[in-house]
Amino acid sequence: MFIKKPEEILKNSVWSKVITLSLVLFFILLGDAILSFWVPNLLHDSLENIIAMGFIISFSSVIGLGTDLILPQLIKGISVRKLLILAIITSIIFSLLLIKASFTPLILIFLFGMVSWGLYYEFLGFAQQQFVADSVPLKLRSGAWGILRVFRSLAYFFGPMIAGWLFLKGEVYPGIFAIGFVLIGYIILQITRKEHKRPIEIDLKEVNLVKEIGHWGVLFKHVWPVIFLSILLGLNDSFFWTIGAIWTEELAKKNIWGTLFLPLYALPSIFMGFVVVRLKIYKGKKKLAIKFFFLSGIFLAVLGLFDGVFWQLAMVFLSSLMLSVVYPLTDGVYSDIVARMGRERKHMIGLSNSTASLAYIIGPIMAGFLSSLVGEKKTFVAMGFLTMIVSVVLYLLMPKKLKVPQKEIKTWENK
Repeated sequence: MFIKKPEEILKNSVWSKVITLSLVLFFILLGDAILSFWVPNLLHDSLENIIAMGFIISFSSVIGLGTDLILPQLIKGISVRKLLILAIITSIIFSLLLIKASFTPLILIFLFGMVSWGLYYEFLGFAQQQFVADSVPLKLRSGAWGILRVFRSLAYFFGPMIAGWLFLKGEVYPGIFAIGFVLIGYIILQITRKEHKRPIEIDLKEVNLVKEIGHWGVLFKHVWPVIFLSILLGLNDSFFWTIGAIWTEELAKKNIWGTLFLPLYALPSIFMGFVVVRLKIYKGKKKLAIKFFFLSGIFLAVLGLFDGVFWQLAMVFLSSLMLSVVYPLTDGVYSDIVARMGRERKHMIGLSNSTASLAYIIGPIMAGFLSSLVGEKKTFVAMGFLTMIVSVVLYLLMPKKLKVPQKEIKTWENK
């Protein structure tokens, strides 16, 4: 009889927790993917102004950025499970507001919806970062993020296709089905509640935005390269989920295969996450991520060379194939830093989450503005060139190791 080594038992336990969380996230994100496809089209049809659409979508990230500053100072003894429940509640509120807006398309309703959407993303982001840093060993973190992104990508692959089918049934059906999928995620979370009970031990203190910005400033000086990489990744993603949904509809008018434009953006991470797991990458993650990011920019830049639908589908797939390696590597870098910060990890989680918020404040507005000037296709081309330029600069400036000031961080606990 073979007796498993302690490290093998630990490894199996870790993957069990990762798969369980991934399954919960799949249904929550499937609801979000339906809404993410529905929102730009609903706003575009209601407002008939693509720039205004960009401003309203970016408002959710303004809320998210504010949450990144405040949340680390408010949460006390909260578990990953409770953070997920907060994400579920805010997602349902968002769906209900969108259903209301489909009947009464008032800007105020859309803005309230964006508030709940912004909160939803922050709760979800804090839950995932806390889980990986707290429950996954160093050598398995890139792999864990790879698995999480497999399920995320499955959700965002099927979500737009389900949303397109639901549009044919009626305007409110995307919101109804989104609520249904999120509730399935909640049921699974309840069944597996023991896996995610460990609380974050944080003392509740007064909210001090100046102090939190000061903490971010200290951390930024040491981790700024990965911060800029995250912002560019967020900009890229925001372009796809702002004008990508509209461009998918335009391509579909030319050829039915055009409906796959946005799903193909999500497809590669479904299988590439498993590849990242197999590679067991835990050294040199930063520069490897930048190399793949540069390649993704090349494919996006040449998307505009030809008008053919199949050419554009191929280029968006190849670009996303490269990005599907970049995301888990970047998330792994953050998890390494978060794990080294002990009780003060909340500040790093807030800073890392803020990159997505900042990107989604700038991205939808930038995408809407560029699209109004040069069209959706050339907007993606511009994003490709920007990706290539920034990748080269970051590669040249990226240090071998991102160090955080441990001595100074320890003094934060007593302030």
